[in-house]
Amino acid sequence: MNVPVEVAAVQTAKAPAYRSDGAADRFMRRLLRVRELDRSSGLAAHRAFRISVLVSGVRCLITYLLIPVLVPIVGLAGWVAAPISLALCVLAFVNGIVSARRFWKSDHRDRWLYTAFITVVFVILTIALATDLARLGVMI
Repeated sequence: MNVPVEVAAVQTAKAPAYRSDGAADRFMRRLLRVRELDRSSGLAAHRAFRISVLVSGVRCLITYLLIPVLVPIVGLAGWVAAPISLALCVLAFVNGIVSARRFWKSDHRDRWLYTAFITVVFVILTIALATDLARLGVMI
């Protein structure tokens, strides 16, 4: 049976076979702009996750350990601490989003667990960001 080329192209261009195609999964893929399935990006997702957690950890160390100890010694107070913390928060946000996209793009089996974890991290980063902006007088 000869199938027209247009019909054959439509038949071969099926949507990727995701682990789940439930409403919540479709919503997250739309939110993160994941349009294609790339199972090979699972290792990249883990690497991005480790970098995101590392950046958040470094931000915490700098913000809550080094700056409170070193700033009084140097005498530069909050106007040094807040910009450093702001930059690290933004970097952690970007890295978190990149790693979440990779988890979803690879259709990783723990994508929902990671999504819950990174959501908690984002809440903490948002609080830190608001605190730093208030410290700079940008926000009350």
